[in-house]
Amino acid sequence: MQQRVIYVMTHDSIGLGEDGPTHQPIEQLSGLRSIPNLNVFRPADRVETIECWEHALKSSKTPSILSLTRQNLNPIRKKYSPNNKCSLGAYEVLRTNKKIKLTIFASGSEVNLAIETSHKLAKEKIYSKVVSVPCMELFDQQSNSYKDKILNETKNKISIEAGSSDCWKKYVGESGKAFGINEFGKSAPYKVIYNYFGLTKENIAKETKKLIKK
Repeated sequence: MQQRVIYVMTHDSIGLGEDGPTHQPIEQLSGLRSIPNLNVFRPADRVETIECWEHALKSSKTPSILSLTRQNLNPIRKKYSPNNKCSLGAYEVLRTNKKIKLTIFASGSEVNLAIETSHKLAKEKIYSKVVSVPCMELFDQQSNSYKDKILNETKNKISIEAGSSDCWKKYVGESGKAFGINEFGKSAPYKVIYNYFGLTKENIAKETKKLIKK
């Protein structure tokens, strides 16, 4: 009988808020993603969680980790899909116009934030697509044509994840910007901490407009 090794983590970065910086493992995802032959899943809602779990159950040769949050999240997908989109590792969840000038990558609870930021920018006629990245390892295994479609549609690229930003630079490139946390967390309600680190739609939109104008 083939064994499936699946670990589930429920304490997700600064979303722990009042538990304090000792319980906010901002380097956890980056560290786990550096381990060979390990799929690290960070789903953005219930549907993605089910799809990530389904893929993990089918992966007999590759152990998996599901990193979940304690926060309440709005669903990013409200329509049924017969295909497991999370098996692609990354896929488009929102587009504010046919022609766009910005790609926003995000994972987990920050996909909601990416969608809010995309809508805010659209009001200023800066159109974008939001790409959910539940599993970098699976995305890196996709065909070159699929990766090119996801990564290279726009010159301007940003990423949003409440953790170490190093692992996102391979996607946003030298001219892009990775919004994350590269220092210890804080002890406060999670919304206060997100605001402290600039992980708000207002701040990200403001900094992104500066990036586009360069």
